[in-house]
Amino acid sequence: MLLTDARLSSPPADALVKYHDIPGLKREARQMREFNQVDLAHTVMLAEQGILTRKVAKAILEALVELGRRDPDSFQIDPSRGSFLLQVEAHLFSRLGEDIGGQMHTGRSRIDQGTTVRRLYERNRTLDVLDRLNQFRRVLIAKAALHSRAIMPGYTHMQHAQPWVFGHYLLSIDTRLAEDSERLTQAYARVNLNPLGAVGLSGTSWPLDRSRTTELLGFAAVLENSKLGREAFYAADAIASLSFIMASLNDLSTDLHLWSSVEFGFVESSDAYCGTSSIFPQKKNPAGLETVKKAAGASVTWLATALATFRAEGTGDQAMRDLPLLDEAMDTTEGMLDLLTGIVSTLIVHEKRMRKGLEGSWCAASNLADVMVRQTGLSFRQVHHVVARLVRICIAENIAPTAVTRELLDRAAEETIAKSIAIDDATIRNALDPEVFVRTRVTVGSVSPAEVDRMLEVAGDRLADSDGWLAAERVRLAGAAAKLDGAVDAIISA
Repeated sequence: MLLTDARLSSPPADALVKYHDIPGLKREARQMREFNQVDLAHTVMLAEQGILTRKVAKAILEALVELGRRDPDSFQIDPSRGSFLLQVEAHLFSRLGEDIGGQMHTGRSRIDQGTTVRRLYERNRTLDVLDRLNQFRRVLIAKAALHSRAIMPGYTHMQHAQPWVFGHYLLSIDTRLAEDSERLTQAYARVNLNPLGAVGLSGTSWPLDRSRTTELLGFAAVLENSKLGREAFYAADAIASLSFIMASLNDLSTDLHLWSSVEFGFVESSDAYCGTSSIFPQKKNPAGLETVKKAAGASVTWLATALATFRAEGTGDQAMRDLPLLDEAMDTTEGMLDLLTGIVSTLIVHEKRMRKGLEGSWCAASNLADVMVRQTGLSFRQVHHVVARLVRICIAENIAPTAVTRELLDRAAEETIAKSIAIDDATIRNALDPEVFVRTRVTVGSVSPAEVDRMLEVAGDRLADSDGWLAAERVRLAGAAAKLDGAVDAIISA
């Protein structure tokens, strides 16, 4: 008998099967390994608690072990039977009979079983994304080290602001990604809680050992309140963290896209990550960067969509607690990290073109203002007026920064603060030199060579810490899996 036959008087409509049952089954089929782990752990616990006889538990576990060894693609699914839990039950019934196979579901609901499976699956996918993120950060840091002295114009409002260093820019992206990694790691901690044993809503009269299934499945702790066993707000937490990662990737891709244009020519994507035009023979289109930017556009709505999906929490609708979008977000984020790793590792950086972009630039003007404050005792606001007028005069009269004289500076001072400035030509020109600007930065986090080198070391240490945590967590989960295998073997071989 199908599960629905006992209560419902008609089979599901074709449209319901097409739009509800089949999409859900396709998603759950991706989680077959996690379904198997949950069934094994629950059955072991039932046997250890004396809820199932050892004979029944052994028969169920043998069938589950055999199922876990099969290729997931070979597992036959019949949509008329319902969710994946019921597909597995049907498989057990065909081997053991309903009187034996039907005992596996003692003391649990599809609600807590399903959310346990999803938490296991999403826990594993989160680790995959974090691993891919670390691989990308490793490439980013290496590229920053390679171009730690590449001076270039720095921009605000898309106008020259101050001299910059390309390696410093890449390290700023790594810092953002380190923060993104921290957010996702925190979300992981909220995913990694065990809802199994919460049952449908209020717990159960069966003496379940929730700590035991927590141990066997590698969860960090029990999700205590049984009402929360069906909730999935952790999914919104995780998807928000993924959105932050995509925002960082978008900003990097947007900058590299702009700087790879003919007008800038600072960087160039490898041909392997470019396309061309069907009509313009000269075109080399940065298709890889455009792909990342396109994917990042959709990520802006991920969190809003998740929260909108959960809007009906108060009604107790279980359907609202599932979030297939999280799987898509995981796949997209991991994929774009993979793509951008290739793009950045092969990125061609035109350092000479970057330096050439500084020729005739007034982006060191703020340094001249600082020098004037130190040498004259005038306030910064006063010298700001003077330097601003100097720039205006020189642009109008086509005078380059390298040709500025004391006379020009005095002229600007007379027009603004009504006094002359006693600074010689060499001091003025030295103050306007982008190379000197970079060398004379002294603050923590600046573009000075010493600070860039220090931040490279910090970035490497931060990445090593993240790598270490990931490795330790995977070892811990492998240990839990070994405990589960041992507990299953103990019952089967008894």
